[in-house]
Amino acid sequence: MNSIGRAALVLAALLLAGCQSAYYSAMEQVGIHKRDIMADRVEEARDAQGEARDQFKSALERYRSVVTVEDQPLADKYDELNSEYEASRDAATEVSDRIAAVESVSEALFDEWREELKLYSNASLRKQSQSKLVATERKYQSLIKAMRRSEARMQPVLSVLQDQVLFLKHNLNARAIDALKGELKTIQTDVGRLVAEMERSIAESEAFLKTLQEG
Repeated sequence: MNSIGRAALVLAALLLAGCQSAYYSAMEQVGIHKRDIMADRVEEARDAQGEARDQFKSALERYRSVVTVEDQPLADKYDELNSEYEASRDAATEVSDRIAAVESVSEALFDEWREELKLYSNASLRKQSQSKLVATERKYQSLIKAMRRSEARMQPVLSVLQDQVLFLKHNLNARAIDALKGELKTIQTDVGRLVAEMERSIAESEAFLKTLQEG
């Protein structure tokens, strides 16, 4: 990348950071603080993961139906499977966007917290607040790792679904369905792992929200 390209990226990052800072400042002026925004975004990420979990389970059921139901036109099978793939892809994108939003406000919140520690004149209160910060950050790191693990589980499933949808599109015949049957076990396993990972991430979200409420 040349110097102009690097400068453009830096400028874009600065503008984005400036927009986010202005947004947080405006929200605080109406009584909505970063902590509140963080809680809302964790809830939204949790809900997006729940919806994605249900969508991937639906895609698995549709896939199973496509390869086992015989008296259905192949073109209809393709349309149904493609629709499930696209819905799953959109759900995965939504999850990624929600996780990124959580990371954005969390970074701003923890940066502000660390800066405000310097404002304490009472050493005992500063120490208590710092301990609270460390504990909250530790729980947050556990949460975001769980979210990212569940996010990573989605891509293998999407890749397999996309491959099968494309293969069916290019080979609308009985042999294509036989080929899809061979991948059913793989998809079942991958979706099972994905659902389990998402359940763990949703549980982490619930635990973290309780931490924020207690604070």
